Amino acid sequence: MAGKERAITLRFLAEPADVNFGGKVHGGAVMKWIDLAAYACSAAWSGKYCITAYAGGIRFVKPIHVGNIVEVSAKVIYTGRSSMHLGIDVKAGDPKNPERHLTTHCIVIMVAVDDSGQPTEVPEWVPESENDIQMRESAIRLMEMRKKIGAEMEAHLKP
Repeated sequence: MAGKERAITLRFLAEPADVNFGGKVHGGAVMKWIDLAAYACSAAWSGKYCITAYAGGIRFVKPIHVGNIVEVSAKVIYTGRSSMHLGIDVKAGDPKNPERHLTTHCIVIMVAVDDSGQPTEVPEWVPESENDIQMRESAIRLMEMRKKIGAEMEAHLKP
């Protein structure tokens, strides 16, 4: 049922195929995992097919090693008419140890679409805890900052 499941965590092992030339998990692999978690979370919240509209503020804090257990957590932190802003945390650690450390964090915006690919309404998310209120306010501030950055980037698109 749409509007009920606000968060999801994907868990799996980092595989040798995910490694980069430096011997750590490739940033592109992490970004793919982030996109998968964002889709799963936004589809669960909206009950609709969703597409990625934006991924930003990606911070690679610590490396992920092959063989680590990886947890990619996505949580709705703001909803618009058809969009959902998600906070994403990636944590990893030795599977023999319960401790996980933050490796990556970012914000992803997903848009629910109908069968013809047009944006469609999503259930509103209303924050309840003080932390949820702070996350929603942060998402709103980030929207305003992205508008300014978008306007600034226009100069780079003109010949």
